[in-house]
Amino acid sequence: MKRVFIFTLMLFIFTATFAQKFNWNKNQVIAHRGAWKKNNFPQNSIASLNEAVKLGCYGSEFDVWMTADNVLVINHDPEFQGLTIEKVKYEELLTKTMSNGEKIPTLEAYLKAGKKQKTTKLILEIKPSLISKERGIDVTNKCIEMVKKVGVLDWTEYISFDYDYSKRVLAVLPKAKVAYLRGEISAEQLKADKLTGVDYHYSFYQKDGWIENAHQLGLSVNAWTVNTAPEIQWLLAHKVDFITTNEPELTFEELKKAPVAIGWKLKWADEFDDAGLPLNKNWSYDVGGKGWGNNELQYYTAADSANANVKKGNLNITIVKEDKENNHYTSARIISKNKFDFKYGRVEVRAMLPAGRGLWPAIWALPTVPKYGGWPKSGEIDIMEHVGYEPDSVYGTVHTEKFNHIIHTQVGKGVKINPYKAYHIYAIEWYEDRMDFFVDDEKYLSFKNTGKGSPEWPFDQNFHLILNVAVGGGWGGKMGVDETIFPATMKVDYVRVYQK
Repeated sequence: MKRVFIFTLMLFIFTATFAQKFNWNKNQVIAHRGAWKKNNFPQNSIASLNEAVKLGCYGSEFDVWMTADNVLVINHDPEFQGLTIEKVKYEELLTKTMSNGEKIPTLEAYLKAGKKQKTTKLILEIKPSLISKERGIDVTNKCIEMVKKVGVLDWTEYISFDYDYSKRVLAVLPKAKVAYLRGEISAEQLKADKLTGVDYHYSFYQKDGWIENAHQLGLSVNAWTVNTAPEIQWLLAHKVDFITTNEPELTFEELKKAPVAIGWKLKWADEFDDAGLPLNKNWSYDVGGKGWGNNELQYYTAADSANANVKKGNLNITIVKEDKENNHYTSARIISKNKFDFKYGRVEVRAMLPAGRGLWPAIWALPTVPKYGGWPKSGEIDIMEHVGYEPDSVYGTVHTEKFNHIIHTQVGKGVKINPYKAYHIYAIEWYEDRMDFFVDDEKYLSFKNTGKGSPEWPFDQNFHLILNVAVGGGWGGKMGVDETIFPATMKVDYVRVYQK
């Protein structure tokens, strides 16, 4: 009995001593061909792998080819400095040198370098052979053999543009993490074939419900190759699992700023990825032309593509100079009323405004069922307003019974920006005790709930969103209207509402 106890104890000590202790990075960032761009490392070099590890990326992606003499090497393109990899021997590749002095890495050397750390996954892409399908399957088998030989099964995940390669990995390694890249296979088929993830170009995921469906099937979702802040933020908002990028440093910065990073969850959004009129499930129209309480000059139309249309990822609200029922301009005012109403949360709208004296674009909200009576008793939230005769400013404002522009007590503040040459993110964060206003993540105004009731704080009820561009009016037309500016368009990239 004593011998059994001693043997068991020794076995435990031995196992604990030699067991791998991993601490894989818990983030969404996969460095595409390693982290190479910022420091000008060669792509797919060991230097770029080491930089990805240093940055703390979840994974570092790399590409595998096989030479004519069956040596597995790392390179993205089928050629390496003028030599077609599949048609030359390895020794010929060694006559060439990367910009940092490295020779082309073999898969064995690359995996051994990756094995020195236990935080960043090695994302092995098997490149489709240009010679034959059979050769590609042979490359797949040899990649698996090398992963086993080096002892990095726990480090390695697999991707490929060839579906048969992906299925071959799983036939040999049933527990491997394998994702497919090309994009034509449904999430349901991937699941049926036991792949663990989907790794498509991010544009595929802009189809309504794609990511949600994949997640419901138990698939991880990776997007390639994502290199701009708006794309990164779109994917983070829609709960993508991984982002493959040439810009890992930028991606980490965007991760810090993302609403989801501080506990917000996307409740509702329109990304304007369709074409034609705004989606009927999300928006309806305020219609008419009798001044809208502000002596405005435009007529708001309903479902008229001349005034409201979705094209190339933008909602376009366009003011046209034309006569309509005693008005000389037409525009659109779209509303989410009774289609999406909400209380509390973060509202975020990325937009570029039209320029011109006499224009009055706005992103705002009104109560859906006014709890405390007509305007201003039930409140108004102006997330962004702009008047064209102040080309360097935008404003955030609240209106209540006690605080409103009729009695010159409204609470608001302006921000100096150029709203015409680039998109800006206009946002509010609406809590039970306050409302904070932001432009490009910079808070410039906070309106607090004093606890003195609805005359000061009617913001305890459902509101709906409004997007419009007016012409003239008591504020917008204060300096007249420049008749040469039409047509003029406000472009809206997206509308997102988060809640906790």
